[in-house]
Amino acid sequence: MKKIFAILSVLALVSFAGCKKDYLETSPTNRVAGPTIFSSAENAMTAVNGMFRLLYTGDWGSAWEAENGGLPAYILVQDLKGEDHVMDGSGSGWYFYDYAFDTFGDWTGNAGHQYQMWNFFYTLISNANYILASQDTMEGDEDYKNYAIGQAYALRSFCYMWLVQTYQQNGAISGTTLPGVPLYTEPTVAGSEGKGRGTVADVYKQANDDIDAAISFLSKSKLGQLHKSHISLAVAYGLKARHALVQHDYATALSAAEAAMAGQKLGTWDDIKNVNNIGKQNVMWGLAIQTDQAIGNWDIYNHMDADCKSTYSKARHLISNWLYDEIPDTDVRKGWWTAPLPDSEWGVPGTGNGSKRSWCQTKLVYIDAASSTGDHILMRTEEMYLIAAEAACENGDFAKARQYVSAVGSLRDSEYADRLADMSDDKTLNPNTTGTISTLMDEIFFQRRVELWSETPRLFDLQRRGLAYNRAWNGTNHTRTCTDYTTKPASANFILWIPQAEFDGNENMDVDKDQNPKQGKGL
Repeated sequence: MKKIFAILSVLALVSFAGCKKDYLETSPTNRVAGPTIFSSAENAMTAVNGMFRLLYTGDWGSAWEAENGGLPAYILVQDLKGEDHVMDGSGSGWYFYDYAFDTFGDWTGNAGHQYQMWNFFYTLISNANYILASQDTMEGDEDYKNYAIGQAYALRSFCYMWLVQTYQQNGAISGTTLPGVPLYTEPTVAGSEGKGRGTVADVYKQANDDIDAAISFLSKSKLGQLHKSHISLAVAYGLKARHALVQHDYATALSAAEAAMAGQKLGTWDDIKNVNNIGKQNVMWGLAIQTDQAIGNWDIYNHMDADCKSTYSKARHLISNWLYDEIPDTDVRKGWWTAPLPDSEWGVPGTGNGSKRSWCQTKLVYIDAASSTGDHILMRTEEMYLIAAEAACENGDFAKARQYVSAVGSLRDSEYADRLADMSDDKTLNPNTTGTISTLMDEIFFQRRVELWSETPRLFDLQRRGLAYNRAWNGTNHTRTCTDYTTKPASANFILWIPQAEFDGNENMDVDKDQNPKQGKGL
């Protein structure tokens, strides 16, 4: 029996020697006790903290540390594969290859993003499974027990939805009978038998069942949200809303988004001027990066913050000039990016004036570059309003859709009422992603593209709506247009190949039968 690759990082959470922490200590850590970790709610809470610490830990591949930074890095990868995020040069090379669709061959090794993401999400799933396998025998305070189990179910659900969107086309567009990803719901160890791919429908069902279980357990706990890095009941509803959008289940998306936003606050411009602080009133879920947990080269801010004096910021991250030009001058969010400048006035990246450059982003940067600290935001209230707006529009409830999109837009644009009034009550979405914005659905997606720029992966939105795109508009600021790879809906280039290591270690996976379709130009 072959060892499954899915747990090459077998129990990364429990492989660190360390003393037991009290369950009232809620700061994430990757140091946990070994054999007794799942015996009580107290120890399970230590495991929970370990899992969330893993979200921004690196070393998921054998090399290329600078692009190997866990969830924030992988969000960036899947955003760069869209049309709204530009890199102005290759810099040190990191992430530019993803942006340029030049990573196809990386699946054969164990350093690239194909391997890293597979390893990352399956390691988290493995750790969640150990907590869930102990739920019937776990002792201790019921609130903490329900809280810990709820976290594990929610995180497993989150991981499976990421995997199925990364390694397969959208089921609602391309069919749910397509091969999914292997499902593991029991603890695995070196030597466990690997699973086959199953179907996309299987993965959706598992993710749906898990998030419903998470909501059930979190509803029974009186603890609320012990730390912003944890998944609260509201965040679990937010994940359910995201999952429902992927599956085109708009009734569920609307009800879950409304449940998630209940009691939550929208952010003012002061709250969102830099989206890097979990302490803001509109942040529902995020990763707090403390000074003693600064993550160095693999932190995406080390790449995206043009003023951080890092050698990795030599390639600056920009908004597409098409999207920038579409943002009204009355919209405060235009301040997230620098105005166009003559080439002769551009600053030098890595010197402290790197953001002195046309269209350079200043939204996602360090709080303190000297100490390499800045939180990573995973869910904001604004996203829930925009999900509710999209779902209501799809359901034909245009009045409600207008209400929700206006709640966000009017906070950003002093003349938003006039803009929204020009949009027709129509759920049609322009298939030309750089075309005219004229319907209510066009406007909802425009608000999503601006508000959530590089926070949620643009590629996932394109996939779930069955959209292609073309970066080569007249006067484009894209340095790689990649029209041979991106102009067909459900392009084979939009999903990753399963890493070779999985086929080498899983007797129930065959590379000739189970690998994803051929990638390349025109596909």
